Amino acid sequence: MIIITLDKFLNKSGISRYELAKRTGIQYQIIDNYYKNKVRRYDSYVLDRICSALECRIDDIIEYKK
Repeated sequence: MIIITLDKFLNKSGISRYELAKRTGIQYQIIDNYYKNKVRRYDSYVLDRICSALECRIDDIIEYKK
């Protein structure tokens, strides 16, 4: 099972979903879906923009659990 941990990363970094949407140029609703782990198909473009804006690695915002 893949889990998006964007909520933990943003809380730890003190960055809001709105601020992330502004930094990435991605609609707030899409960021919110990733934040709430409601995404079923992960878009590599979105993940790339998020990692770039947050200056993090993909494993900082995604977990794999068996």
